[in-house]
Amino acid sequence: MNSYFKNNVVSISFATFLSKVAGFIRQVFIAAAFGIGITYDAFNYAYIIPGFLLIIIGGINGPLHNAVVAVITPLKSRDGGIVLTKVAFKLTFLFLILGVVVYFNSGFLINLIAPNLSFETKSIASYQLRILTPCIPLSAFIGLSFGALNSRNKFFISSISPAITSLITVLFISFNWILNRQNTNSNYFFYSGLLAIATLTGTFIQFGVQCWQINRIGLFRFKSTVDLLKNEEKRIFNLIIPASVSSGLGQINVFIDMFFASGFKGAASGLAYGNFIVQAPLGILSNALILPLLPKFSKFKSDQDHKNLEKSLITGIEYCFLSTLFFTGIFCTFNTQIVLLIFQRGAFNYEAVFLVKNILIAYAIGIPFYLYRDLLVRTYYAIERPKFPFRLSLAGIILNIFFDWFLLGAPVNKIGNLLPYSFGVVGIIISSGIVNLLICIFLTANLKNFKIKLPKAKLLKKIFFISLASLITSIICFSVIKDIDTLNSNILNLIILILGFLIFSIIYFLTTKLFGVNKLNILFDKQ
Repeated sequence: MNSYFKNNVVSISFATFLSKVAGFIRQVFIAAAFGIGITYDAFNYAYIIPGFLLIIIGGINGPLHNAVVAVITPLKSRDGGIVLTKVAFKLTFLFLILGVVVYFNSGFLINLIAPNLSFETKSIASYQLRILTPCIPLSAFIGLSFGALNSRNKFFISSISPAITSLITVLFISFNWILNRQNTNSNYFFYSGLLAIATLTGTFIQFGVQCWQINRIGLFRFKSTVDLLKNEEKRIFNLIIPASVSSGLGQINVFIDMFFASGFKGAASGLAYGNFIVQAPLGILSNALILPLLPKFSKFKSDQDHKNLEKSLITGIEYCFLSTLFFTGIFCTFNTQIVLLIFQRGAFNYEAVFLVKNILIAYAIGIPFYLYRDLLVRTYYAIERPKFPFRLSLAGIILNIFFDWFLLGAPVNKIGNLLPYSFGVVGIIISSGIVNLLICIFLTANLKNFKIKLPKAKLLKKIFFISLASLITSIICFSVIKDIDTLNSNILNLIILILGFLIFSIIYFLTTKLFGVNKLNILFDKQ
């Protein structure tokens, strides 16, 4: 890896790791407090729309972030600040209108997303959604500021700032516990608005921190009558609009999944816990591998340097599969120990453990396609070619509906299942993995139309051997731990995970080296 990539990987990985640790603590507290009960189920439905805008549209690697990086990176601070401030005011106003609409239609939206929820769960979800609506206008500036910070190589602050909401949630739950110590029982955390209020408070604080940072690097320009930068402003909107619509179409897949999942008890909570475990390493990998590449891709595109763009993308692809298939093997091998150690306490019972560990395995299988799709989509954004991912997102919605329906046994209203099986919540996750795989194939094939040629046969061969190394390592490790009873021993689970992770890492490293598909060195390069 060259010095630019290596230096930023360290900074981003460390900050993202701290953020994920905070998120981990948050999720542990939520699991102990709510388990897979109706309050957390309701929150997961209420958070779909605000979370989409905060995380997908306005998050790191989201459309707002990528558009600002692509346009502002080559500009001077003064010009970049003018463009950023103008775009921020316009988008925040638009998102404010959207927030008002969501607030007054919260009940309708929850019923649309989850028609099969109980009346009580729908009522709680609607209430929580109304609390969360101020997050919608805040998400516009937060997303733009992520891009502005990263355009000036300020990766640490943008990578660690999501930890604020996690820490605030932990404080709120802890404070609620202190207030209710006299009435300690399994239901004392069930204050229906607690998570929503904590999330809103954390978002406000994050907004303030990022305002302060943007001002420090000189990208706030309130007093300006310069109209010479209209083209740059227009370029940002030209990137944001199709990319946001594309991401919005992707979020429709979440709506579809939650729609089908609403018929299964505790499904929303189970999906949230399983997805959290997977997203922890995925977030680190996405930030560490993709964030440093985006400014480079934009520069290579601007310089018409297709050769170096291809070289950087190939390197990104190789590290993408090498890292994701490692975690696929880890989660498939140690799923029971991971779920028991992280969540099994308080309201999180054995029924929840069984549900979440199966969900975790299903998510693990799709990890490589998720990150590879993310890398390819960001590549299209960086070279300012977002239309093809947009069209694939449209096709992905139709495919997701079909595979969700098919893997649930082809249910038909008032008739029942047309097929003699149903994979339940796991089938919904597998459906997403299949759709991501198909989209990755089309995105890869289409790169040649933009003069980006990948050695597909060589890459497929490497991916095959990396997959084989992960499978071999997983089989070896699982054969050792399969007969060990860890249900009632967190200490034993911790020991197995620590030793298992080390052994898995060593075997995986040696196996991939043996197959010639691992460029990593234990000692740092002197370059």
